[in-house]
Amino acid sequence: MKSLFFNTNGFLKWNKMFFLSLILVLINSTMNKSRLSSKQTCATPTSSSPHYLSSSITHSSLTSLKLDGNISFENIEHAARDFGLRYHSLPLAVVHPRSVSDISTIIKLVNGMGTSSEITVAAKGRGHSLAGQAQARGGLIINMESLQYFKEKMHFRTGKFPFVDVSGGEIWINILHESLKHGLTPKSWTDYLHLTVGGTLSNAGVSGQAFRHGPQINNVYQLEVVTGKGEVIQCSDEQNSDLFSGVLGGLGQFGIITRARIALEPAPKMVKWIRALYSDFSTFSKDQEFLISSPKTFDYIEGFVIINRTNLVSSWSTSFDPKDPVGASKFKSDGRVLFCLEVAKYFTPENKNGISEVVTTECRFALGDIELHSLDTLLVRGVIC
Repeated sequence: MKSLFFNTNGFLKWNKMFFLSLILVLINSTMNKSRLSSKQTCATPTSSSPHYLSSSITHSSLTSLKLDGNISFENIEHAARDFGLRYHSLPLAVVHPRSVSDISTIIKLVNGMGTSSEITVAAKGRGHSLAGQAQARGGLIINMESLQYFKEKMHFRTGKFPFVDVSGGEIWINILHESLKHGLTPKSWTDYLHLTVGGTLSNAGVSGQAFRHGPQINNVYQLEVVTGKGEVIQCSDEQNSDLFSGVLGGLGQFGIITRARIALEPAPKMVKWIRALYSDFSTFSKDQEFLISSPKTFDYIEGFVIINRTNLVSSWSTSFDPKDPVGASKFKSDGRVLFCLEVAKYFTPENKNGISEVVTTECRFALGDIELHSLDTLLVRGVIC
């Protein structure tokens, strides 16, 4: 679990309210999902149950739809799993859309069944939810990844305010590769890039750039959304702003993101990457908070926890001799918890020669008395004991 701390200036005040609201929404969503999802595996409904009759009617209705894509009713067990592995909710079918109109048609069908129907719909990207949010017991799963293969290619605009238009089913690693061809990169990331655009924008999208640019949902200019009624609507801060604000970070409860306009910035030419290990959480958190609130600081700052990790000495460059048994023993995390600060400084080939001095100065300014023997991968603060 990543530990993140935000700027103590005006941005922090906004983030406190934002993340408090986000936590409350997450808790409420998880509680509601728990009531809907059994902790047992899905049982086959009997022919006499109302749900079975509803499923039969839905099956017939779905097969009669004229879609650009297709619908799977068999071999869909994979749709009953997610990253959390806590819930196993088998859907009625998985929809593989080839167009936004496919998604709209599906939503209109379910919405037209009225409130008496128990059929639910969930959009699923890479399935990285933890509590079954991308599952729909006896309902419909919309496979958002299938949309990216049939939508038009990414559209880039360069200039003063560069952006890229992408499918909601596109994954961030592909956006990175294509953006770099234009010398650009999204302003804010998640740590793991093999996630869909619609998935992270439906949550928040937080990583080491968030202290400077805000989460990913702060770096979106426009969205295309399919609402709960099946309407396809364009929204932004100026157009349908209520829907725009609700969908971003709305956990999929206000609509399905089918396209997004993502803010870009010039990509750094070179990066100096540093890690600092801690055994004391208080020192770790104070250093992190100080770094992100300092006017002169790094471009990327993030903290995380290391539990029962081995080979830290051999896998990272370190500020002690690995042959020193006393020094090496300090970095064994077997059975214990360590904390790590990961920071990065962007620079260009023109100032390459002076970057080590700049980084050393910034580290000493922020962290005080430290040892810097390898600026390439690891900065070790003398608090490991």
